[in-house]
Amino acid sequence: MLESKVRTPEETARYMAELKAWIHEEEGTPAEEMAAFFAKRLENYETVHLGQWAPEYEHIADYFDAPLSKILDLGCGTGLELEAMYRRFPNLEVTGIDLSKDMMAKLEEKYREKSPRLILADYFEFPFEESFYDAALSFETLHHFKYGKKQKIYEKLFRALRPGGYYIECDYIACCLEEEEICQKRYDRKRKESAIPEDQFIHIDIPLTLEHQTELMKNAGFQRVAVLYENGGTMILKAEK
Repeated sequence: MLESKVRTPEETARYMAELKAWIHEEEGTPAEEMAAFFAKRLENYETVHLGQWAPEYEHIADYFDAPLSKILDLGCGTGLELEAMYRRFPNLEVTGIDLSKDMMAKLEEKYREKSPRLILADYFEFPFEESFYDAALSFETLHHFKYGKKQKIYEKLFRALRPGGYYIECDYIACCLEEEEICQKRYDRKRKESAIPEDQFIHIDIPLTLEHQTELMKNAGFQRVAVLYENGGTMILKAEK
């Protein structure tokens, strides 16, 4: 398992100052629709993600309980997290869902011999089987969505898990309420300025605080939510049904 590194108050203050400066500098940059954003960056997607979260990808399987048979992977992308999952659980039955056809094609090519079930769809709308999966996973995908969307997906995940199942989320968590509010306001402003309709996803980070993230998970029915790991703004959470 990875060793947590919790920010000091001084590191948090420095981070917030840097975040505000970055937001000011990129103010004129338009928002991008989600699928188009990733399509443009497919060639460098894995390099960028591994540059930021290589240890988390390498060790994500450590946070799952054995035995593990069936898992639902939200926003599976090119399947970076699956290398560790298949290494620890060679016979794992994976259902992966993502909006990007190009990314899923790359995932399918990498793991053809494992025959994952791949679904090209919006995971907020696609109907999952109920009480079917031992566990669910999302890796750096849900920090692009607002409260209502997150509440909906947590409720769907809760229903999709078998009794005693659990959900592991590795994601970007706001350090404080100020960060959450700054990012939410930027999201609304960018969408309006770029004239992107509300029914289209945009690629802008809007992380929630741990308190609000936990509240949504418990509202969905999860009985216990625990922080298994944190490193700066990245946390691995486990929500138990």
